[in-house]
Amino acid sequence: MNDLFSENPPVNAPVENTGEPPALSFREAMEELEGILERIEGEEIDIDRLAEELRRAAQLLDLCRGKIRKAEVEVTQIVQSLEQGEE
Repeated sequence: MNDLFSENPPVNAPVENTGEPPALSFREAMEELEGILERIEGEEIDIDRLAEELRRAAQLLDLCRGKIRKAEVEVTQIVQSLEQGEE
């Protein structure tokens, strides 16, 4: 059974080197989004970096939305299987 809230593989699991950075957890993505928002609101971002920061924020939002959708599907499946077991 998959651990719904676990984002990290077991410590002894083999790690594939795909050349891409490791996937962020939901919490890490949210923290990065909060940092971007703080910089924008605090006017700490140079206008030349604004588009780059907004592009990154959009990527992080997509990542978070995908993780939320996946969790919703998994929770729904678990609830349905529990309800079927009660019948």
